[in-house]
Amino acid sequence: MEAAIARGRVKGWGEDIRFDGEPLDPPPGMVILMHKPAGFTCSHSDQGRLVYDLLPPRFLKRDPKLSSIGRLDADTTGALLFTDDGALLHRLISPKSSAEKVYEATLARPLEGHEAALFASGELVLRGEDKPCLPARLEVTGARSARLTLTEGRYHQVRRMFAAAGNHVETLHRARFGPVTLDGLAEGQWRLLTEEERGLLR
Repeated sequence: MEAAIARGRVKGWGEDIRFDGEPLDPPPGMVILMHKPAGFTCSHSDQGRLVYDLLPPRFLKRDPKLSSIGRLDADTTGALLFTDDGALLHRLISPKSSAEKVYEATLARPLEGHEAALFASGELVLRGEDKPCLPARLEVTGARSARLTLTEGRYHQVRRMFAAAGNHVETLHRARFGPVTLDGLAEGQWRLLTEEERGLLR
């Protein structure tokens, strides 16, 4: 193995270093971007198809543990991040985090025109809660479609916000998490974030 390392050229996470023809695993502190498909659950232990099944099995044996940064429900697709950096994970899922999450939604009924002001008001209280949502930015992209930018991540928040506005989300896709976009990554595929991207997240 030492000879293999000596012949390799360090670049980024060590993708140019090979052992038995395979790149070495990254050191602790890695961040993974996945294009999550529909039908997969963000859990280590639920029944059915899990997002962790899409990653190399050896990644699940890492110590520190690899975990998703927040969750997407089973029907939601798009950008999902994983890390074994506990401090980064807790910073990004903290209510104090200002990382933007951008969602693209298709709706059961046409938008009525009041939604953008409602979501931006900072006064929308979701059912079952007593604290209003932080202001969110809505961009109308069609009669029954919109792009919503949030800086928090409550349980099923996008779906519940549109429900509070009298509509129903039929499909939901997260296009961006903070500075990270899918940028052509196909559903079910994943990649390691670059050093620059990790720095922007931090």
